[in-house]
Amino acid sequence: MNHKLTVFFTFATILVWAPMARSQSAAATPSGKANDAAELIKQGRALSNQGKLNEALALYQQALQQDPKSYQAEMAIGMALDLKGQYADARQHFQKAIQEAPEQAKVGPLRTMAVSYAFQNDAGEAAKYEQQAFDLQVSTQKFSDAAGTANELARIYLESGDVDNAYKWYQKGYETALRDPKLTAADKGLWLFRWENAQARIAARRGQAAEAQNHVVAAKAALDQASNPDQARFWPYLTGYVAFYASDYKAAIADLEQADQHDPFILLLLAQAYDKSGDHPKATEYYRKVLAIYAHTPTNAFARPQAAKMVGEGGS
Repeated sequence: MNHKLTVFFTFATILVWAPMARSQSAAATPSGKANDAAELIKQGRALSNQGKLNEALALYQQALQQDPKSYQAEMAIGMALDLKGQYADARQHFQKAIQEAPEQAKVGPLRTMAVSYAFQNDAGEAAKYEQQAFDLQVSTQKFSDAAGTANELARIYLESGDVDNAYKWYQKGYETALRDPKLTAADKGLWLFRWENAQARIAARRGQAAEAQNHVVAAKAALDQASNPDQARFWPYLTGYVAFYASDYKAAIADLEQADQHDPFILLLLAQAYDKSGDHPKATEYYRKVLAIYAHTPTNAFARPQAAKMVGEGGS
């Protein structure tokens, strides 16, 4: 798993906002109003990251008043509403963002709509939007980007419990990545790592412990082949995930505590592992850590609603 995968699965919001900023200068609205709207959105994001969702929403609404055609403002409103658990309202704004975004910027709104459905484990609806994003990227020969979108949908399927479609889309992601003529040998090693990583997790979810371990070994070989030491920090997530679904909660906790403690999904797995080990106070501690994260990403879409349910809080 390289930096691109982190961006796809842990920092997807960055993917959404970067093209927004680049495309804004080409918008038809007067530059002054567009710049004012962009500044309001920036301030709102800072508030949202602190959990001040209502204050952020007020700024996003001001931005929309400044620039009524701002798909960025529509997306920002939708993200905040998702984090508050107001999913139907959020999707109205995401739909407007998809309609208003120029063709070259539609991938961000489409993927964000998919993440909205991930909050409710509705992989079928999420797939409709990820498919559109994937097709747009393939049509412009952005094969590595398209592969990342395929993997994102695969993960939504997996964490929604549809392992067969998860396998299909992870395989599509791997095959699409290999279509990129710019891939180096190291890049190919990283994509192979992702594919073996995915197969290990799928086997673990199917209860195929021996098969999962075979793919863990293959994933380690691919990671070594990639010759990218920075990727070693992603290793404990894979081994911890496989251990968790093998009901080896002690090993899962040991591995996951070495993984990225800013990833809400990893924190959720830790909470669940502690719960199943009988350490409920520790589990609650980790559930609350999940709820302190206000990112609109696939990992938080999987984690936040479950954590809220476990500690008896709403989505806001």
